[in-house]
Amino acid sequence: MAPNILLIGATGLIGRQVAALGGARVHALARRPTGRAGPETVAPPADWPALVPTIGGEVAVSALGTTWRAAGSEAAFRAVDFDMVVDFAAAARAAGMSRMIAISSVGADPQAPAFYLRVKGEMEEKLRALAFDRLDIIRPGLLRGARGPERRRGERLGILFSPLTNLFLRGRLDRFAAIDAAIVARAILELAGQQAPGTFVHHNRELHRWSS
Repeated sequence: MAPNILLIGATGLIGRQVAALGGARVHALARRPTGRAGPETVAPPADWPALVPTIGGEVAVSALGTTWRAAGSEAAFRAVDFDMVVDFAAAARAAGMSRMIAISSVGADPQAPAFYLRVKGEMEEKLRALAFDRLDIIRPGLLRGARGPERRRGERLGILFSPLTNLFLRGRLDRFAAIDAAIVARAILELAGQQAPGTFVHHNRELHRWSS
């Protein structure tokens, strides 16, 4: 039987598709209404940790993430991509959830010189320290999908030329290729049903395999 999922980030590019494809087994915890037909709880992010044990679930999934344009500063970016994710994960673990899936980024590293990748890497470290029975870390390449006006010009150009550039990103470089958000969402739902313990990091190649 498919597990019940508690999801944050349901209004984002990947989260929307996880919520849509997962149907009633996905409960969205969001700061604004998602417009979906499935179950959801709308509350300020500061209230999410307290709500986690009342909602429950078997697998905690974070598809939460912002952009530089939306955040406006390093502190605001960190508040979303690190603080909200880690606080949600800690609450899920304290509530007895033993499995967690979190979207990170290709190149995430707590020692990375780039602030974005460093924050993602630090977030991963904190999730590992929570000692979930199973932790799946998703590190996709450039995401293709209808994200809207928040995309930066560089991202738009990258997506436009991705059919060509993907041809050259083979072997060990395929983790940097563009990937459809729908593929990532399907992989997340498949991974949610996995029981084998451990920490697993999934790049594009693994995501394609899990989504098929």
